[in-house]
Amino acid sequence: MTLKRVAMEFGMGTDLHGMDYTKAAVRALKDALWHNSLSMADAFGFPRDAMQVEVLIGVAQPYKVDKAQVAAVLPYGSAKIIVEQGGLDIEKDNGDTTVMANAAAVVYFDIMEEV
Repeated sequence: MTLKRVAMEFGMGTDLHGMDYTKAAVRALKDALWHNSLSMADAFGFPRDAMQVEVLIGVAQPYKVDKAQVAAVLPYGSAKIIVEQGGLDIEKDNGDTTVMANAAAVVYFDIMEEV
């Protein structure tokens, strides 16, 4: 069996006032997922929990993201959350900062290769 990538979705999320990197990351993943209805599990005859999802999050301060909260967004399958330097912090005149996060959700299934 070999892991095969079957889908990749992208999203963007923000926290406008609270500088909450987890909130921005969660919103970015929801943006990536909620615009789609992936039916690969059914098409391949796999249970939905067989889906393995690698979530890559880009934010300016990666250590401030709670990976468990990001993983909880996924409706099924197993999650691997990777948080990297990226996104944007946009400072405002009033001293507040808007946090922008980017997300990529990459979906894999363990599929037997034909010999």
